[in-house]
Amino acid sequence: MDKIEQISNEFIEKNTNFIELISEIKTHFSDDVVVVPMRHHHDFPNPKVKSDSTLLLMPAWNPSKTAGVKIVTISPENGQFDLPSIQGTYIYLDAIKGSIKAILEAKSLTAKRTAATSALASSFLSKKNATSLLMVGTGALSKNLIKAHAAVRPITKVYVWGRNFEKAKAICNALKHEKFSVTAIQKIEEKISEVDIISCATLSKEPLIIGKHLKPGQHIDLVGAYKKDMREADDEVIMKATVFIDTFQGGLKESGDIVIPLQNGTLKEEDIKADLFQLCNHQKDGRFSDSEITLFKSVGHAIEDLAAANYFYNKFTHE
Repeated sequence: MDKIEQISNEFIEKNTNFIELISEIKTHFSDDVVVVPMRHHHDFPNPKVKSDSTLLLMPAWNPSKTAGVKIVTISPENGQFDLPSIQGTYIYLDAIKGSIKAILEAKSLTAKRTAATSALASSFLSKKNATSLLMVGTGALSKNLIKAHAAVRPITKVYVWGRNFEKAKAICNALKHEKFSVTAIQKIEEKISEVDIISCATLSKEPLIIGKHLKPGQHIDLVGAYKKDMREADDEVIMKATVFIDTFQGGLKESGDIVIPLQNGTLKEEDIKADLFQLCNHQKDGRFSDSEITLFKSVGHAIEDLAAANYFYNKFTHE
């Protein structure tokens, strides 16, 4: 039996070039041969912490080339155990033989591919001269989202907000050697009306991005709120923005940021301008003017995981 490679979070953290990873993900979205079934989404009770947990199974395969499945659990109350909310494993397969080529720790893989996907969308949707970013949220994704956005736009100023101000300051400290300045803020309202890009990655059930604070030309990147009863932006944001999603397959069904406006009539399905497949294939255009407000909602897609697994497996085996 062929050796099964073990690719750790540490390797992924040390060997990510966001420009390269974004390119790999773009290639996968541009290619129409990768097969991606609807992901399995199972909520299960967790009475000891009085909150549901979620199991996600995300398969994808490129026939006769590569295949894989990510197994993820999301436990929102894990903070009390000093553990991340999201944990998982990626099983990378030989699509011809069905054998396992590698097992990748999914924590960093997911963070990197999610951030790279947001930056890929930003390359179509934010202003090319965007120089400022507000990061809402201080979880594992925040540093990656900041770095990924800065890889595709000339970001010089970053502001970080979190419910815990000390965590926001810790993010700033971790990024103090980057090419941009990073400042923690105590209220979202301090900078939301000034920045070019707003990226939000939280588990909030109540909107944090309020439409009345937006200004023309901004790009809104919504990455958290993965369940139907969660949302990061209010109805006014949806009404003001041109809306894009990562995929129609999952984007219309999984997050309250899209589901709730669809249900209450604020948004119609035909109002959603494009998904990443259409943007990467140039079937649909992204931003059309510097005054347009654009919004990208990401719920995650198995094609991103397969692309990232390809990227890190090739790096690992060609060291």
